[in-house]
Amino acid sequence: MELRQLEHFLAVARQGSFTGAARDTHVVQSALSASIRKLEAALGAQLFERTTRRVLLTEAGRALLPVAQRIAADVVAARGEVSAVAGLSRGRVSVGTIQTLTVVDLPTELGEFRQHHPGVRICVREGIAPELVDAVAAGELDLAYLAGDGKPVTDLVGFREWSQRMVLLCHPGHRLADRRRVRLAECDDEPFVEFSGSGLQALIERSCAEAGVRLNRVCEATHIPLLVDLVAAGLGVSIVPDAIAERSGLPHARIEGPSITRPIRLVGRSPEPANPAARALLRHLLG
Repeated sequence: MELRQLEHFLAVARQGSFTGAARDTHVVQSALSASIRKLEAALGAQLFERTTRRVLLTEAGRALLPVAQRIAADVVAARGEVSAVAGLSRGRVSVGTIQTLTVVDLPTELGEFRQHHPGVRICVREGIAPELVDAVAAGELDLAYLAGDGKPVTDLVGFREWSQRMVLLCHPGHRLADRRRVRLAECDDEPFVEFSGSGLQALIERSCAEAGVRLNRVCEATHIPLLVDLVAAGLGVSIVPDAIAERSGLPHARIEGPSITRPIRLVGRSPEPANPAARALLRHLLG
């Protein structure tokens, strides 16, 4: 059974003739008659009684009529829903982000996007890079901001890349509080507050190991605002993105010899997202 066959059936029932139904559906009468015959064969029942003056519904045809009308109404509704999504009067887009995203003001960007598309629902998920990669690949997220802390992502499409610089964050009164630049070696064995379980911490550990710097972990946090508070309370120093340090109001210094940076990437599954809302958001974020 095909949708077009049901449309032809409804037209014949409405017009009471094959000639009128053919005119109504813009097909030749022979094609419409063949369509009805195929529908009858598929259902195993005669749907119309052909008389010399009029075409009448059989009992099987009367039984099919309300079902066909519901299907036709559902098709009209479905087309309307799809048109609304394609026209961005409604829809949904999902974007992932790391907790330490600083290269983009994502809340502001999403606020501006929603002003232009108030009918689109926006879902934001925060997580670590491997989780976000899997979510994008699985179709749970349309787009995601990832930090390049680990293995390069090869299965996703990158749309833009930024560089994020790390700085040493310390509390007022710390011996390095008045410095604007510090060598990584000066942090050797310094009481350290770590961003536990994050790709950022893995990057810091690798950088320190390569420089022969010992990390004296005294405290750990899984939330950046808490980490900043722990540093402010004097538990130790930490290494965070420069924008986070600037917002904290705490003393911070650029790390040199070597510096620590990482790439931040906006990624998706394909060069042109299939979701109209995701395409519109991507254009906004890249604009």
